[in-house]
Amino acid sequence: MSNGQITGLRALLTPLGQRLLTRLDPTEIDADPLGAATRLRRDPELTGATSQVPVTDLVNAALTQARLRGRAREKFGAAAERMYFTPNGLEQATRRVVARYRARRFAATVPASPDLPVGDLCCGIGADLISMAEAGLPVEGVDLDPFTIEVARANIEAFGLTDRARVREGDVTQVKPGSYAGVFCDPARRSGRGRVFNPHAYSPPWPSVLELVGGAPAACVKVAPGIPHDLVPEGVTAEWVSVDGEVKEAALWFGASADAGTPRRATLLRARGGQEDPEPIILEPDPGLGAPEVRAPGRYLYEPDGAVIRAHLVAEAAAAVDGALLDPNIAYITSDRLVPTPLCRAYEITDVLPFSVKRLRSALRSRDVGTVTIKKRGSAVDVERLRRDLRPSGSRSAVVVLTRIGERPVCLLCDEVEAPREPEGA
Repeated sequence: MSNGQITGLRALLTPLGQRLLTRLDPTEIDADPLGAATRLRRDPELTGATSQVPVTDLVNAALTQARLRGRAREKFGAAAERMYFTPNGLEQATRRVVARYRARRFAATVPASPDLPVGDLCCGIGADLISMAEAGLPVEGVDLDPFTIEVARANIEAFGLTDRARVREGDVTQVKPGSYAGVFCDPARRSGRGRVFNPHAYSPPWPSVLELVGGAPAACVKVAPGIPHDLVPEGVTAEWVSVDGEVKEAALWFGASADAGTPRRATLLRARGGQEDPEPIILEPDPGLGAPEVRAPGRYLYEPDGAVIRAHLVAEAAAAVDGALLDPNIAYITSDRLVPTPLCRAYEITDVLPFSVKRLRSALRSRDVGTVTIKKRGSAVDVERLRRDLRPSGSRSAVVVLTRIGERPVCLLCDEVEAPREPEGA
């Protein structure tokens, strides 16, 4: 962090800075950053106001924010156009559809008040803080980095939430138990070398995170979806969240925010076309369900949503489609029925082959397949090398699924299908 970053951001928040920011095209900046900077410095409005603004800091801030806003659209949609970011903050920030879902759930379990708000510890740029405030919760964000705090404060003001949200610079490990009605914590999962996957290498580290939330009456910790199940404490509800079929994160719910008797769940959110579905799809363990049946490939193959797999709820997904596993240790489901379900993607199996490159290449040629989607689970095959070796050249498309059944490597040739809609009133 440098003083120039803070000075530039503050200048960007002035009317002049806002006008300059709206003139920048993120695509143009990425294509020619030097040219974009030169054109901005020559802007007549800026050259006529050099005595009032720090030109270099303002130009750098404008270019940075315009570029980051362009990248943020995938996570935040139209809201990105009024937000402010840091590179690491954008990388770690919760996408808006997930933050809004979680905020609604948190608001239903935390009796917060202006005198005892929710604490967003390691608040970053404030993505979750904004959603909690929008859900009606008074929130205080805490972060160690001064510039990140400035960015979060700018976002609070941009959303008009200064009556319910505030931020302060501070070390979250010094927060005293009982300081907040509830605690949300999103520990940093990036270092100078990239993403951090070991929770003990989070900042703050895992034991400190557990101590922070353990003293709160209700709490939620955002973690990477690959968190080992054995690190989830007793009495906690672990939730894996996917958006449009892609796993995005996991969250651990503590205290009053945990669901008694529900150790884990998969939550599926939809946000295609920027439109959020009003209700999430939630799958929880069925205590009366035994181990799923294992059987040979039927007419259809079902690939469970990643959140379902991470939450160890494949048996529940198999029951939903009247299906069985191809292998007891691999998350592929087969069934002779095409069942409408949001829990899985469905494929029609057209052939089952013992795996060999020569045999697969011949099968694709005989079907005039030139576009191949390759999926694998339980297979050691190098997908990119296989794609080169297959050299498909036909006019049709197919899905190739590489897996194993017992000790036998197999290849399933499939067509993706749309499951029928449930009848109205069902």
